[in-house]
Amino acid sequence: MFHIKICGITNSEDALAAIQAGADALGFNFYAKSQRFIEPTAAREIVASLPKVVRKIGVFVNHSAAEISGIAADVSLDGIQLHGNESPEIVGQLPVQLLLVRAFRCGAAGLVPLSEYLNKCRAAGRVPDAVLIDADAGAEFGGTGEQADWNRVARERIMLERTPLILAGGLTPANVAAAISAVRPDAVDVASGVERRPGLKDHQQIADFAAAAKRAFLDAT
Repeated sequence: MFHIKICGITNSEDALAAIQAGADALGFNFYAKSQRFIEPTAAREIVASLPKVVRKIGVFVNHSAAEISGIAADVSLDGIQLHGNESPEIVGQLPVQLLLVRAFRCGAAGLVPLSEYLNKCRAAGRVPDAVLIDADAGAEFGGTGEQADWNRVARERIMLERTPLILAGGLTPANVAAAISAVRPDAVDVASGVERRPGLKDHQQIADFAAAAKRAFLDAT
């Protein structure tokens, strides 16, 4: 597992700045309607220049299992993040050698729907390697800057049993330490919270975010 993921990478400069700041995972968004969308060919060029120790995660929204597997192989991804309405059956159809993260928008029902989803995954033969908790932003699939309900996630994370938790949703350099203290996640994920505009990162904000997260993870141990 990784600890700090910078998502929505669209260029090599931002990727290198994130790695230099201490991020150990980068996210590449292959959802065509996203403001942070990147073509697989462009992502492949960036990934080829990066250290192998950094996890390269592809973000997918309602793609077919065949599309996901094809892009993952073409780009040389280390992991897959499902951020749409993918069924438990699709989870079982994806390459087992890749880290599989299932994103979930925490709304009025809290983590109960996620717990039920994980049970269905078990019945289908494969459980995600980690879950990412994001804010419920209606029709949007992440990257909105909306903040998840940290207190509720902290109270209900027992429902996830031993599945690692990645916290996302409205994280910034200013609040990531408080988020880690409140939720005690295994990792944090940020996109809009370290940007000048969608798809273009602010390198100082990335550095500040990573430094604050690293300190908070140390304090939480």
